[in-house]
Amino acid sequence: MIGSIEHLLHFLFNVKGLIEWGGTLLVCVIVFVETGFFVGFFLPGDSLLVTAGVFAAAGQLRIGELLLLVPLCAIVGDQIGYWIGRQAGQALYRRQDSLVFRRRHLERAHEFYEKYGGKTVILARFVPIVRTFCPPVAGAAMMPYGRYFAYDVAGGILWVGSMILGGYFLGLKIPNISQNIHYVIAAVIFLSLLPPIISLLRARSSGASKPSRAANPVPSERD
Repeated sequence: MIGSIEHLLHFLFNVKGLIEWGGTLLVCVIVFVETGFFVGFFLPGDSLLVTAGVFAAAGQLRIGELLLLVPLCAIVGDQIGYWIGRQAGQALYRRQDSLVFRRRHLERAHEFYEKYGGKTVILARFVPIVRTFCPPVAGAAMMPYGRYFAYDVAGGILWVGSMILGGYFLGLKIPNISQNIHYVIAAVIFLSLLPPIISLLRARSSGASKPSRAANPVPSERD
């Protein structure tokens, strides 16, 4: 059992191998699962998109297909997360931790939403884990669907477009970068984790301690 899990994790985090094996279709599936279901919070979102852009620059993927299909999958995935939160509401916050669900991730997205309001739908796209749990939080907060949808479309296009095009232009400017893609992946992972690390260090340095959300878990709707 443990060996099977290790094999699966190795497969999922071998971003270059994933793209070589599944191409644009697999990129779409991973982005859809990461944004649409709680089980996707550990998937390699940012690094996958940047690497896909690098592969497109090398002619191994079609940049037009990536820029059309992947944002669509990201947006559709978020709609599912929003309606799960809208229907489930407080039940999500009472759900026990499991192998694929951690309530602390939901609470972190909740705090992010409380701080940034509706703009969270856009900003969360660029923060690992938060982008997975932001849609159900917005749904639980009863954010008007029209407003949520507008934010979500903008966020999906900005996130996917910036990551893929960033990798694409990097691939065009640096010859044979696809042969050293592991350096690019490491840099992207570091930059993705930098915001939450900075936030954690700031919280510790200021000595701020926020009360638990368990007693009043569902945030109020904000603009």
